[in-house]
Amino acid sequence: MLDEKLISQIVDEVLHELAPAKETRQDHIQAPAQGQALEPPKSKSTQKSVPPPFAAPLCHTPPPGCILPGSTVDLASPEAKAEILLCNPADRDELIRMKAHTTARIGVGRCGPRLNTRTMLTLRADHAAARDSVFADVDQGLLDRMGLFTVQTKCRDKNEFLTRPDLGRQFDEEAVAVIAAKCRKNPDVQIYAADGLSSTAVSANLANILPVMMDGLTAKGLTVGTPFFVRFGRVASMDQISEVLGARVTCVLLGERPGLATAESMSAYIAYKAKAGMPEARRTVVSNIHKAGIAAVEAGAYICDVIETILNAKASGVELKTR
Repeated sequence: MLDEKLISQIVDEVLHELAPAKETRQDHIQAPAQGQALEPPKSKSTQKSVPPPFAAPLCHTPPPGCILPGSTVDLASPEAKAEILLCNPADRDELIRMKAHTTARIGVGRCGPRLNTRTMLTLRADHAAARDSVFADVDQGLLDRMGLFTVQTKCRDKNEFLTRPDLGRQFDEEAVAVIAAKCRKNPDVQIYAADGLSSTAVSANLANILPVMMDGLTAKGLTVGTPFFVRFGRVASMDQISEVLGARVTCVLLGERPGLATAESMSAYIAYKAKAGMPEARRTVVSNIHKAGIAAVEAGAYICDVIETILNAKASGVELKTR
């Protein structure tokens, strides 16, 4: 072991080397010549200070899309998502073309090994919108304006709807009685809407798609049942409705599970003479109905043609493809 005296000597030498040299005022001042003005002392060091590498900005100027102090940006808007967040893309025009053809997160840039702040905030905003669409309720004012009455499956609340899918396919006796009393019996086509896993999708698309379908099917000479709305409804809720009303074709307009690309996607599930316990392969589906996918009005017209084909073939789902 080193003795205390030697340790103290080593410490003193280290401190002496680290301490700046003491300079007196006389080291900087020389006596001026007669009639010459006194100049301020000059620093011995002329080397410019260099910031550490991590302090250097990634870009010389903020690229489009940077969130500056005091700015407000709607991260969910199509305009915001179309912005280029790379500082210096090798082919900017090609990147713009690619972003216009996909909702995938490409060209987002990064800060070191992580996503940059703008991209991370957009990701969190889209995730929040997806969660909101699951737990939100369909606008009751919309249902009232469209003249749709409401029935509920056996699910008592949203939590039970999410944890018990089987109850979202069934109705109690009271709901069945309401459907039977208010709806037309034995129609060619029965249409209804259900919240599914995205109430936002129903609120965003129902007002545009349902009138087109009602008018289109009527124009084809088909009888259309009374439309209504099902709260806490799953796809297979259509089976019991079909049996109660005796519809040849049943179609449910349902909010699909939201993703990070959109929370407004609706699908139309269609079945010929649906009945409880039938295989899922007997359902025909038209999906991706939203403003950035298949427009609701266009989808409504297409679904009318699909339903006509199903009625003529007397089959739906996989069976329709084999005939």
